[in-house]
Amino acid sequence: VGILFGGKSAEHEISLLSAKNVIDAIDKSKYEPVLIGIDKDGSWLMGEPSQFLLNTSNPKLIALNKAESHGVALAPQSEGKLVKLESGDVGQTVDVVFPILHGPMGEDGTIQGLLKLANVPFVGASVLGSAVGMDKDVMKRLLRDAGLPVSKFLVFRRGDRIDYDHVAATLGLPVFVKPANLGSSVGISKAKDRAAFEAAIKEAFRYDSKIIVEETVKGREIECAVLGNDRPEASVPGEVVPVNEFYDYEAKYVKEGSELIIPAKLTAKQTLTVREVAVRAFRSTDCAGLARVDFLLDRPSGKLFVNELNTIPGFTAISMYPKLWEASGLAYPKLIDRLIELALELYREKARTKYSIDLPAGAGGALEA
Repeated sequence: VGILFGGKSAEHEISLLSAKNVIDAIDKSKYEPVLIGIDKDGSWLMGEPSQFLLNTSNPKLIALNKAESHGVALAPQSEGKLVKLESGDVGQTVDVVFPILHGPMGEDGTIQGLLKLANVPFVGASVLGSAVGMDKDVMKRLLRDAGLPVSKFLVFRRGDRIDYDHVAATLGLPVFVKPANLGSSVGISKAKDRAAFEAAIKEAFRYDSKIIVEETVKGREIECAVLGNDRPEASVPGEVVPVNEFYDYEAKYVKEGSELIIPAKLTAKQTLTVREVAVRAFRSTDCAGLARVDFLLDRPSGKLFVNELNTIPGFTAISMYPKLWEASGLAYPKLIDRLIELALELYREKARTKYSIDLPAGAGGALEA
C-alpha cells in the first residue's frame, strides 16, 4: 500500500499528521505500507517508516526527513512502479495507493489523474469527485441543483470589484470569507465590519485566486462520515463545539479545548435526516470511497444546511472521520481495510469500461463523422 502524503498545499503538516496515524493503524500483518512523501517543492521522496517523519508529536514542527530519503517518480502506465530518480531503476511496486493529501494538488483531482494514468488503484474519489469536493463554489452549485440545502453565498475572483455594501445587503453580517479551493480552515475569516471584511478578502486571496463569501448560520456544526462506492453508508453524526469562535485551523489542530460530541445530541428524526442528506450529497458530487459531510444546523429555525464535503478528510488523532466510524462500530484498522477494499472494487469496476472501438474487418483510412 503506497501511502502518499505531504504535498505543496498549505495543509502539508496536517497531511503528515494524518499519514502518521494511518501508518500506525494499518494492519501490517496484511499490508506492507510504502511511505511516499511529497515535499513542499513537489518532489516525491521515499524513506524507511521508522525514520521518514520528524517531530511527529508536534503539529507545528512535524516534517519529512529528507536526509533519510531518495527521490522517486510514478510514470504513466507504470502499473504502480516507482522509479528511483538517481538510477532509473524500479525501486518498489505498489498495488494500491492511499492518498492522504489535503488541499490543492492532492485533494483536487490532480494526483487522482496521475494515479489513473499510472493505472494503479487508489483510495477515494476519482478526478471529477475530487475536483468538485475541493472547489467550494462548484460544490455548492451542484448541491443546490440537486435540491440540497446550502446557505447563501457569493463568489469573487482576483481583479473583481468587491462591493462591501452589496455583500452586506445580500448576505447580512457577519460573513465568512474563504479560499474556494482549500481545507483545514486555512485562510478562513469571520468578518463583522468593513475593516474586517477587507482584511479577510486579502487573507483569502493569499491562498486562492477565487474566494467564496458565505452568510453566517447561527447554529451547530454537525459532521457525518460516508463510506462506500455505489451503495454508500453514513455513520452516526457528530458535533463539533470549537474552543475558538469557529472551528478554525488553530482550534482543529493546535489549541486544546474543542469538544467532539459523538454521537451528536440530535433527535431521531434529525439524525435520520443528517444521514440521508449526507448520502445524497455524496452521490450528487460524484464521490467514491469516503467523504466527510459537514453541516450547519440553524438554532432558531432548526434548518439543516450542507456546508461542504471533504473527499480526503483528516486522519489525525483528533479527526472526526475515523472517530465517527469507530462510534458506528468500525474500528480504525478495519476502516483502513475497508477503504482499500473499496479502492480495489472501484478499480475493477472501471476496468470493465471500454476505451476503444472495434473497427469492421478491412476498415481503413479516416473514419467519417
